[in-house]
Amino acid sequence: MTIRQQARFWLIFIVGFFLLIWLFSSILLPFVAGMAIAYFLDPLADRLEARGFNRTLATTIITILFFLVFIFFLLLVVPMIGSQLAGFLERLPGYIDTLRTTVAPYVQHIIDRIAPETLEGISDSVKGQTATAIKWVGNILTNVLSGGLALLNFLSLVFITPVVAFYLLRDWDRIVAKIDGYLPRRSAKDIRQCAREIDETLAGFVRGQATVCILLGLFYALGLTLVGLEFGFVIGLMTGLVSFVPYFGMFAGFAVGMGVALAQFGIGVDLALVALVFGAGQIMEGNFLTPKLVGDKVGLHAVWVMFALLAGGAVFGLLGVMLAVPVAAVIGVLVRYGLRQYLGSRLYDHGPDNPAYDPLKDAEN
Repeated sequence: MTIRQQARFWLIFIVGFFLLIWLFSSILLPFVAGMAIAYFLDPLADRLEARGFNRTLATTIITILFFLVFIFFLLLVVPMIGSQLAGFLERLPGYIDTLRTTVAPYVQHIIDRIAPETLEGISDSVKGQTATAIKWVGNILTNVLSGGLALLNFLSLVFITPVVAFYLLRDWDRIVAKIDGYLPRRSAKDIRQCAREIDETLAGFVRGQATVCILLGLFYALGLTLVGLEFGFVIGLMTGLVSFVPYFGMFAGFAVGMGVALAQFGIGVDLALVALVFGAGQIMEGNFLTPKLVGDKVGLHAVWVMFALLAGGAVFGLLGVMLAVPVAAVIGVLVRYGLRQYLGSRLYDHGPDNPAYDPLKDAEN
């Protein structure tokens, strides 16, 4: 098979793969969720198996414990979040009125200093961007509600996902070995290397980022509750959990938290304490949590992750959000592999002065 034929084959395979995802996106959510659970629990199953446990027994223990913890979270934490969120939405009009009264004099003072034509241009720009943003968010919510949170999909998540997770986790090693046996022998070594890089990227980023989000959510929730912020627990917890979208989670949580604090406390020491909690969380994340748990060598840039999450959510709803990071990791690894092949080929001229120069290594350092 020539290079052109191989390229045609893989192009058809990739197009067909995404076409199937698009066609069956309404029913794939429980299967993708089960696959994700099996993937992230596989190292734990391997450890139990190494200690002498039968694979089926190890899978049974891990799956039962995982879903017991998940059910405990749903029964204990979700009602608490739901009650606080309902109370927050009920108080939201009052917060807005208070903020309007408090902030209006300062805003008017700034407006008086701006030329009328400049103010009109800013107003038109804001209106246009706001309309675009509302339309974009509406499309995402429509996709999520129609494709991810419909009653049928919710029931399938409850009943099908545990079964899929159990069988995939039990047979994970055999599935990987079977796929490895189907690889083209000439390219098997390169494909295995790319698969290892993808696995390291996903494990380093998703597992690490999930831990960071949970720890940040607990820190913000406890910190904001201790300083006396109304609905501080749900604001802090949601700020941490949404932090898997780079920058957005922090900015959104900070804006909501400071808005509620300004409406509740006014300008004073309590407002500064709320800001201090968010500042301490950012320092902890940037200097301790992310470097230790995620690291800087996972190969997924924050902007690339943000684009992948938003694009996946806009196209496939909740399913797209779940697939976004794995697809981004695969694309990133394949692009780096292609660049390495290019830099080692005759198409790239290293030059006589520095034949060993490698821009990829230079960029990583």
